[in-house]
Amino acid sequence: MAARAGRDAASRPGPLRVALMTMPTSEAIDIVGTLDILFLANNALRSAGGRGPGYAVEIVAAAPGAISRWAGLDLVARRPYHALRGPIDTLIIGSVDDPTPLTRNTRLVAWVRRTAPRARRIVALCTGAFLLAEARLLEGRRATTHWTFCEELARRYPRVNVDREPIFIQDRNIYTSAGSTASMDLMLALVEEDFGRRVALAVATSLVLFLKRPAGQAQFSAQLSTQLAERQPLRDLQAWMIDNPGNDLSVPALARRVAMSARNFFRVFTREIGMTPAQFVQRTRVEAARRMLEETRRSADDIAHRCGFGTAETMRAAFQRRVGMSPQTYRARLLPSADGHRRQPVGAAFRERPTGHAPR
Repeated sequence: MAARAGRDAASRPGPLRVALMTMPTSEAIDIVGTLDILFLANNALRSAGGRGPGYAVEIVAAAPGAISRWAGLDLVARRPYHALRGPIDTLIIGSVDDPTPLTRNTRLVAWVRRTAPRARRIVALCTGAFLLAEARLLEGRRATTHWTFCEELARRYPRVNVDREPIFIQDRNIYTSAGSTASMDLMLALVEEDFGRRVALAVATSLVLFLKRPAGQAQFSAQLSTQLAERQPLRDLQAWMIDNPGNDLSVPALARRVAMSARNFFRVFTREIGMTPAQFVQRTRVEAARRMLEETRRSADDIAHRCGFGTAETMRAAFQRRVGMSPQTYRARLLPSADGHRRQPVGAAFRERPTGHAPR
């Protein structure tokens, strides 16, 4: 899909028009990160073959002038949102500290509802999803936001299928992302969709980012939970487990690797990680299987063996518990649909309530 989208974007005359609607916020990373990625994508396109800018970016706000100040950094919008005219390729709604006043701005909500049909795709960064929901653009769709706001989004907008796990979600032409740095993952995915993997990889390399997070697209993952352990040996052990899902990951074997008794290892691991070793092992193996389903054409039996499940039936049961569907259904949802989009974004959500602290 990305390769075809890249060819389509490359064949369009002129740059893709991006309108970034910014709101007052105390965090600059999603706005500045978005602008950096689009700027570097333009540089990468020029370096690749003398092509002009891939994106023409406009920043708009409720009123012209400074939007917010971060440690002396002023972000200035030169145009009000209602002055935006004509077709838009990508409409991006930035995040806001408190979404409630935003959704009570009836003029802004009405503008978003009117403007959305003029855009090829619509993007909400973090709490910007509340504005799309208030404009009724997310009804009947899957969407996400920062994990601390997911329950509120689901409560206020019951017709939105809120999923708190993925770092971003694509549902047809609408994209929503989790908090802060997740917006950069989403923007890299959009660059890849528009101009191909090579351009997106050049941007990711310049920013020293993963083109795709190594543990799959989930706000809570085994990879991120390695940051929770206080003891370095446990963090090292978790990283080894993630890299070696097919090895013996029983409690006695793991306890030996960190020179602890099995009983003490179980107690310490459960206290520091917030889940039992068996739960962490299952999460690790399911994530490894997800990546293979997403990135390879290996059979279910082969993936089950490589990821430590032993049999495809054991893997299917684990998938059903954690992902809410079979591996076969999961892989099928990654295939392009009739409109050219994936039926469900790579890295579909776990159903289990996450534990521990959340990554930003």
